[in-house]
Amino acid sequence: MSSLDKHVYETAPAKGAPVIFAFHGTGGDETQFSGLIPDVLPGAGIVAPRGDVSEHGANRFFRRTGEGVYDMEDLATRTQAMIAFVRARMAAHPDVPAYALGYSNGANILAAMSFVAPDLFARIALLHPLIPWTPEPVAGLAARKVLITGGRRDQICPLPLTEALAGFYSAQGADLTISLHDGGHELRPNEVSALKGFFA
Repeated sequence: MSSLDKHVYETAPAKGAPVIFAFHGTGGDETQFSGLIPDVLPGAGIVAPRGDVSEHGANRFFRRTGEGVYDMEDLATRTQAMIAFVRARMAAHPDVPAYALGYSNGANILAAMSFVAPDLFARIALLHPLIPWTPEPVAGLAARKVLITGGRRDQICPLPLTEALAGFYSAQGADLTISLHDGGHELRPNEVSALKGFFA
């Protein structure tokens, strides 16, 4: 059992419904989206692990040395561990679609997973992601459904980097949807509406 198995919010899917893996933001936990997901897609199962890195007491999924400065070796290691966690959880739900959403730090680990294992999720929603490097091309992202949301005045995830990530997924042939608002790093109603449409 990995450390990711210690704190997991988990509900079973209704018949015919997908499982949504949910990855919280910095300082959140496994319950961060426990109320949102049933509203976005009633009947969906939920698997939400708690990040096993502590940054001054705040839960995260990988280490960093500063705002937007990632420990890339740690990110690579924890990305592989999270992929293994997801595959193990999905083994209990054969033939059930796996969707995923991540917010902020959770969006970053989710994006990193998609670069390594593009077949892992049928749909991925990246809410306010920050990927401060240019990923290598990923052929397996072609036609993969991807939603990216963000704020035009987000100081944590600046708009140019959000747009660059969107450009990357587009260049890989992903089926991309973008939803932006005029605010900052907070989640807004238009993002919830975009999620509903994306997961429907």
